[in-house]
Amino acid sequence: MPLLEVCIDNASGIDACIRGGADRIELCAALTVGGLTASVGLMNLAAQSALPVHALIRPRAGNFCYGPAEVTAMCTDINAASQAGVSGLVFGAAENDQSLALPVLKQLCKEAGALSKTLHRVIDTVADQRLAVRQAIDLGFDSILTSGGEANVSLGIDKLAAMNAEANGQITIIAGGGLTADAITTLAKEAGIRNFHASCRSKVLADQTLVDLGFVSENQYETNANLIQQFKQVTATFN
Repeated sequence: MPLLEVCIDNASGIDACIRGGADRIELCAALTVGGLTASVGLMNLAAQSALPVHALIRPRAGNFCYGPAEVTAMCTDINAASQAGVSGLVFGAAENDQSLALPVLKQLCKEAGALSKTLHRVIDTVADQRLAVRQAIDLGFDSILTSGGEANVSLGIDKLAAMNAEANGQITIIAGGGLTADAITTLAKEAGIRNFHASCRSKVLADQTLVDLGFVSENQYETNANLIQQFKQVTATFN
């Protein structure tokens, strides 16, 4: 069955996902920097919803090369997410040589236990993505979130097709990054992909007082239930 996963970073996004008909939530904070680990309170709230929830484990913005203290913090966050009752986790780690940080990932996978595990877009930063697919399979990941190593999935379609072929049904490739309704159709036809990830957000007017005080940026977005519905209508054609 096709999957539409929607990433959100606040409580209102949970309701929008339910109303829009999303299949799964990726729960984050700070989507403006690609997503960070959500608060324990938000994890608990999302886990009480009717939708499956996968929690992002990312301790900071920037690269994915983590030191020992950051790995310890990630393990603590994994335990908190598990206690909150989420159904899956999303994480990744890299070395400075543009390869996956296998020792760190082994530690995080062990900490995650039986929870579903997605290797996130760290794979878009490595030099050999097909090798990384095989390594993710060996580590026990259930799925990989990727744009094909490009700025968006439309540019990365050839690499996505190659990664999907490398996966060979042993791991699920989820296409995400600049996803549009047209891109969903193209990815399904040309890359054989049936699993998709998007923020489904639209721009909203920022409160100028809050902008002036430095509490928010000029660019504000909210999860759009109507956009989720549009994406779902496209994925439904692949049943």
